[in-house]
Amino acid sequence: MIDIYEPKFVEKLFDKMSTSYSKMNYLTSFGFSERWRKQCVEEINIEKGKTTVDLMTGMGECWKHILKNSDNTSKLIAIDFSTEMINRARKKKRKYKGYNIDILKENIFENSIPNNSADYVISGFGLKTFNNKQLEKLAIEINRILKPGGKFSLIDVSVPNRTLLNPFYMFYLKKMVPVFGKLFLGNPETYKMLGVYTEAFKNSGAVYNIFRNLKFEVENVDYFYGCATGIKGYKTTI
Repeated sequence: MIDIYEPKFVEKLFDKMSTSYSKMNYLTSFGFSERWRKQCVEEINIEKGKTTVDLMTGMGECWKHILKNSDNTSKLIAIDFSTEMINRARKKKRKYKGYNIDILKENIFENSIPNNSADYVISGFGLKTFNNKQLEKLAIEINRILKPGGKFSLIDVSVPNRTLLNPFYMFYLKKMVPVFGKLFLGNPETYKMLGVYTEAFKNSGAVYNIFRNLKFEVENVDYFYGCATGIKGYKTTI
């Protein structure tokens, strides 16, 4: 039986999706993905001269929001383990001349980011590909790399909390999105996994509990009736 949370499986999945992921992310969120990324970043008010880590950076979709108020004294560390996603992120970096951007092709659980080095941590749409044990490891890793008082904001597509919206949205994810996958990739099974991950993930409730248990100050965040959820907060100084 395939373990859909096994890192190599996830890496290959995103390698396959890399050519059309931006379009598909837009479709799976009904066009809200860009707005949600912007809101996710704005939750923590990134200041100039600080270091931000963008976990599961993909093709750098969050960068324009992270770098909006940055200058050449700021630093962005972008990390992802998908070869194809990282290749596209490196191409995108060319558009941001004058900005200090380090791109790391590394697994988040085996990364080279120093302890207590980040002022902010962002993650857009990477949570659902982790099981609860991996989410615990993710929380430990974010705790390791954040400075005391450092802030984080994480978001992912979720199962809506409105009764009328829920079945429609899940039908869309599980039935219609694979059709788009066939159009873009000729392979409906690849994008079918987005619905599988989302249905298993449900929302960020479990993520909230995991981070709270690590003594983070943490809050739940809902986007558009729960079609996306996330958490935000900071690392305590105690």
